[in-house]
Amino acid sequence: MKVKAIEFVMNYESYVKEIEFVVRAEFGPIIQKMLKIDPDDLIRPEAYFEHENNAKGFVWEIFIKKAKKEGLI
Repeated sequence: MKVKAIEFVMNYESYVKEIEFVVRAEFGPIIQKMLKIDPDDLIRPEAYFEHENNAKGFVWEIFIKKAKKEGLI
């Protein structure tokens, strides 16, 4: 099932919370920074993901990039 941009924006916080649930506490500051991101800034209104797993993967990609930048991984 495709995930439209508006659905991604509405679900972004829950995707970040899923990551928070499975990572160590030391990643907490990154999670907090991600929760401050306006998901409208991450995706164009006409964009979509082929499946919800792709949308979640996109959020994981953001998390991994931020963790690498902070030197945590």
